Amino acid sequence: MNIDGEIINLTSLEKDHIIELEKLAKDKRIWEHYTMDGTNSEKLISAFSEAIMERENGTQFPFVIFHKLENRIIGSTRLLDIQEKHLKLEIGWTWLDPNFWGTAVNLECKLLLLTFCFETLKTTRVQFKTDERNLRSRRAIKKIGGQFEGILRHDMLRDNGTNRNSASYSIIDKEWVYTKQIIIEQFENKKKPAANNV
Repeated sequence: MNIDGEIINLTSLEKDHIIELEKLAKDKRIWEHYTMDGTNSEKLISAFSEAIMERENGTQFPFVIFHKLENRIIGSTRLLDIQEKHLKLEIGWTWLDPNFWGTAVNLECKLLLLTFCFETLKTTRVQFKTDERNLRSRRAIKKIGGQFEGILRHDMLRDNGTNRNSASYSIIDKEWVYTKQIIIEQFENKKKPAANNV
């Protein structure tokens, strides 16, 4: 599957993408708030292989983020905890080459995924979770209209044996029309500085 955007494409993760993702993942800044250290190739490959298997089970759908102008993969994201019966899922495991932090890429990534979720899959709820200490991620989720629902205490176990508390946010179907416009406006504004520098 391919979801085509203006700056990026979201393409189904396949095994031949993993080598390129493994190289990108060597920057430790990416994994500061994750439960695993993706600079560890063995753990990263295992996580991606598991995601591909979960796609076959219908519980996850992993993507690579392909930057059109750069003509290369710059990160990954996925739909997870897919619950068709309840018309809900989570968007998560989104990580980018730090060179693209703070650009329009993440906004378009979320716009493409949320549009797909609400307008194609007809979900009624999309959830986001992040480490409660990850203030950058929490600000980004709130900025796109995610409603804060609370802190899930000891939600996940990190590889080092410590517990992670997760901040939980969601967007529901009746909020989508308004929320979509907010994201589009932010995306258009974020693109302007880059356009002016050309």
